[in-house]
Amino acid sequence: TLASASSSSDSDTVVLGLATTSPHHQATSAIHFNRTLVNNLSGNNMQSNGAGQGQDSELSCLNSAQNGESSSAGGTHFNGLLVSTNNGNGVGTNNGAGPGSGTSTASGSEVGSMKKKKRLSQSEEDVIRLIGQHLHGLGLNQTVDLLMQESGCRLEHTSATKFRNNVMEGEWEKAENDLNELRALMHSPNAIVRMKFLLLQQKYLEYLEDGKVLEALQVLRGELTPLKYNTDRIHVLSGYLMCSHAEDLRAKAEWDGKGANSRCRLLDKLQTYLPPSVMLPPRRLQTLLRQAVELQRDRCLYHNTKLDSSLDSVSLLLDHVCSRKQFPCYTQQILTEHCNEVWFCKFSNNGTKLATGSKDTTVIIWQVDPESHQLKLLRTLEGHAYGVSYLAWSPDDAYLIACGPDDCSELWLWNVQTGELRTKMSQSHEDSLTSVAWNPDGKRFVTGGQRGQFYQCDLDGNLLDSWEGVRVQCLWCVGDGRTVLASDTHQRIRGYNFEDLTDRNIVQEDHPIMSFTVSKNGRLALLNVATQGVHLWDLQDRVLVRKYQGVTQGFYTIHSCFGGHNEDFIASGSEDHKVYIWHRRSELPIAELTGHTRTVNCVSWNPAIPGLMASASDDGTVRVWGPAPFLDTQNCSNMDS
Repeated sequence: TLASASSSSDSDTVVLGLATTSPHHQATSAIHFNRTLVNNLSGNNMQSNGAGQGQDSELSCLNSAQNGESSSAGGTHFNGLLVSTNNGNGVGTNNGAGPGSGTSTASGSEVGSMKKKKRLSQSEEDVIRLIGQHLHGLGLNQTVDLLMQESGCRLEHTSATKFRNNVMEGEWEKAENDLNELRALMHSPNAIVRMKFLLLQQKYLEYLEDGKVLEALQVLRGELTPLKYNTDRIHVLSGYLMCSHAEDLRAKAEWDGKGANSRCRLLDKLQTYLPPSVMLPPRRLQTLLRQAVELQRDRCLYHNTKLDSSLDSVSLLLDHVCSRKQFPCYTQQILTEHCNEVWFCKFSNNGTKLATGSKDTTVIIWQVDPESHQLKLLRTLEGHAYGVSYLAWSPDDAYLIACGPDDCSELWLWNVQTGELRTKMSQSHEDSLTSVAWNPDGKRFVTGGQRGQFYQCDLDGNLLDSWEGVRVQCLWCVGDGRTVLASDTHQRIRGYNFEDLTDRNIVQEDHPIMSFTVSKNGRLALLNVATQGVHLWDLQDRVLVRKYQGVTQGFYTIHSCFGGHNEDFIASGSEDHKVYIWHRRSELPIAELTGHTRTVNCVSWNPAIPGLMASASDDGTVRVWGPAPFLDTQNCSNMDS
């Protein structure tokens, strides 16, 4: 602190060449300037290059009136600096100005204490701790210390810090003693036993790796076993005594071995038993950021790519937005090889082929180019006298089954690779085999129709089982390999078990179920309901989840599908010549695809290429849909809902 040593009563107090108040004023005005404005202090003279430069950082200082004290001389502060002149003769310092100096002084720390420190809210403290933990993980420990010191926060409880250090250094006895201090801070004191078990397990394994078998045995018998916790695990641990070398131990225990990696994993497990006020969950800031990114992606109507859990692949500075032009709502190709109505289309399970069935009595197999995603005619399967209204790929894509319309009693099973007909099945001319579904084992399939029969057959068409009196509209085999779902003429879907010959009701609608398909995980069913449109059902809870709006459907059979990455989307044909696409969570369509000129009977989404979709129509064409070529905006209505 620089202060005037002069006691002259007629001297003026001057800061940087500015005359301020005379000594006859009781209250002194104080002007604070940044220290950088003081260019030179030489000898007994002080000079300044300017004045009035520190207005934006002006602070109130403590004067004699505020303290309730009298002052015989005025003083001027800037950042705790008090400077005065004696008639321009000189500047003196008085670090301990007493009453006789006639000058009031204040240090920088005193001025700082005069400012009221802002009280941090709980959320602000949490953010500071999260940042501190992240910086600590980056090794910026001095920065963390400064952050905690300046904010007045604490990264974690002192007992937790001591516990962490002892665990990382392998001081197991000290770490066990630390648990006693942590016990009072825990919500569940019983968790101490579990934490101690984890500590002793690490200690035991490290002894074994170091070849200290006797010490390890003592830990097992004298410390782990008396805990009387997780005896099954103790039996497994005892088996590790037989490991011949360290590599064998690490392999059998699925353990990283003695060192920082395994101890960090141990700390991650131990932390789960401690409240976050004591010790933050590991990598908590990264976890929150990852959740934020995933939530944004989840809410993005057009997000159709695999979720990357790594934060390195995204920018945290911008919100996640997918362009509509990346979504498959633009015509990539129009396939015109069929010469009549196209009733069905279906991509193979591996996404490399597309099968289309038509009223023209043919099935065409198309090859999907893995690079350009263009479709090329591979082969034509002929001879389906009634036309082809339904197709089903075997699980391994080696075979394709084709069914006809209501009056068709025949079923064709084709070898896709050779183009040869393996089986042509017809149980009775009075049958109608209009629907089929493969068993997950790929060795059996079920088929039926609306004339009251329901069969299970092998690849040669031999009848294995039958279920009479069921008028089947559509079929699906559940992943358990035993249950078959069938929609019937009673506006319901029932489950039939061929092993114990039981059946049960699963879905009940108020209108005819024209077709349905099931999601890959077997949980959801997508129904096309006459005059009602597309309905989504939860098969496990047996509840109607959602009714999708926009589609036009009377009593024609229209086939919808799940699609996109993680089957987040739903697509369906419509009698108004459009293809409708919904996000699974939204009842309103996110896209209406135009281009077909008659009813769209079927839509299939490529299971391996999320940006590729096909639709079959009564106009005799198959349209292939993909992202916008050259950012063209054709064939896609703007419905950003």
